[in-house]
Amino acid sequence: MRIVLIAAISVDGKIAEKKEQSSLDWTSREDVQFFIRKTKELGTVVMGRKTFETIGHALRDRRTIVMTHHIPEQTVPGVEWTNESLSTLVHRLEKEGVASLAVIGGSTVYSEFLNAGLIQELYLTVEPILFGSGVPLASETGRIHLELLETELLGSGSVLFHYQTLSS
Repeated sequence: MRIVLIAAISVDGKIAEKKEQSSLDWTSREDVQFFIRKTKELGTVVMGRKTFETIGHALRDRRTIVMTHHIPEQTVPGVEWTNESLSTLVHRLEKEGVASLAVIGGSTVYSEFLNAGLIQELYLTVEPILFGSGVPLASETGRIHLELLETELLGSGSVLFHYQTLSS
């Protein structure tokens, strides 16, 4: 299975200025368009509960999976909730025939996938903003070497970087 991390980050590497902040508060229209196009292409998205709460609904035309420690009693139509371990979730999705998976946040989920060595590609949109403090893309992942595959200017100031991870 192809597992791809997709994130918008500030120039100083933050995915949000504060917890529970939606990226729609500060990302470009062009990044949103890229996100929709790429996640629809990949077909299945996985995110953490906090990221889901900033979105609040299933993503149309994409299988939407939310990782959480506690499955809510009232669920949202079109959203699959799971408290499976990362390896169990990935194994189940592979058995179901899922060919590609977009990991779309937040920091804890990004960190878990990176630490497990499951991410093969990253799409990082760097937005022209500095937060100074905030929520990092990932933490305590150790060193991960990347190879730059392509760059693309989005709009007038955002830059999309496409990387693949390299084996250590």
